Amino acid sequence: MKPHFEIRRVPSLKEHQHMRDQSSSFTVKTYLFVYDLMQFCGHSWIFTNMIIRYMSFGKDSLADTFYSIGLVMRLCQLLSVLEILHILIGIDKSRLFPRFLQITERIIVLFVVINSQEEVQGKYIVCVLFFLWNLLDMVRYTYNMLARMEIQYLPLTWLNFSLCILLYPLSVLAKAFVICVSLPYFETFGTYSVKLPFPFAFSVYFPYVLKMYLLVLFTGMCFIIRNLFSERKAHLETGNSKKKRS
Repeated sequence: MKPHFEIRRVPSLKEHQHMRDQSSSFTVKTYLFVYDLMQFCGHSWIFTNMIIRYMSFGKDSLADTFYSIGLVMRLCQLLSVLEILHILIGIDKSRLFPRFLQITERIIVLFVVINSQEEVQGKYIVCVLFFLWNLLDMVRYTYNMLARMEIQYLPLTWLNFSLCILLYPLSVLAKAFVICVSLPYFETFGTYSVKLPFPFAFSVYFPYVLKMYLLVLFTGMCFIIRNLFSERKAHLETGNSKKKRS
């Protein structure tokens, strides 16, 4: 009986590199999908909690919105800082500066303004602001999850890139209103206001800083809205061309 020899082809270096690239791409997509899923679950929980509380207790529920969902809200916003890192290392192709502006706006308003002033936390405008944030993010992260799986659902694409153009200016107005409401408390308690000792003889009056930040907020809004319109045009044109080819 003759021995049987099986000749196996050894993959080339290019094939090895291609397989490694495929494996790396799958790992990145899986990580981004899990990230979007975690954010979607967090914002969905907040949004559902707010709706149920309002249906159960009416306007009385608005005053303690921050106390009921504030922790999860802060966790979600802290987690969103990773999106800046995703863009910097190249695994997310979004534009850096608009996303940086949107994330830093929320971090400043949530952690610096709302979280530091207990009197502001019970204002109705905080509930309105959280409602807008979570509605936008539920739609955005749902769209992102489908995009990771290369699923193009045109109505969701239209909703994602149209809703943000409508609601983002409203959220900026809500942020500005929160800042304006907080100013008397920062003036009274002197939170974050610092007077440097001699020889500097220089003081930082935080209410003035917030007033200057209002200008930055509205200037950034104009830039971001312009970017949102260009993104909407690009994605909807791409979606329509794919639909026609299919």
